[in-house]
Amino acid sequence: MIPNVASKVLVVDDHERFRVAARTLLEEMGLDVIGEAESGESALELFERFKPDIVLLDIQLPGMDGIEVARKLFDAGHSPIIVLTSSREAEDYGARLRALPDAVFVGKTDLSSAALAAAIGETA
Repeated sequence: MIPNVASKVLVVDDHERFRVAARTLLEEMGLDVIGEAESGESALELFERFKPDIVLLDIQLPGMDGIEVARKLFDAGHSPIIVLTSSREAEDYGARLRALPDAVFVGKTDLSSAALAAAIGETA
């Protein structure tokens, strides 16, 4: 368990295999995965329904991408911990990613319990 961090998590990725792997990793960390979404639009709907404390959010989604989802959540006054992830490097997203100072980026190849704990700790 990660101390001093609320534990409800929403996992957003358009690949089921990644969502399953992320759920397993998060649950092993003692976090409660309360939902999974496969698009930006469904992520916003589930966020409103469940109000998770943490959103593990893929950037490359069909339709509305993860950066836009994060921006909408922040603009609406929500304050979840947002961990953006991608198979691409952070530098590939440039200014769009830097414009979200309240979000943390962890590459999919670097995704581990230690990397997530560090990312969550940075924003908590």
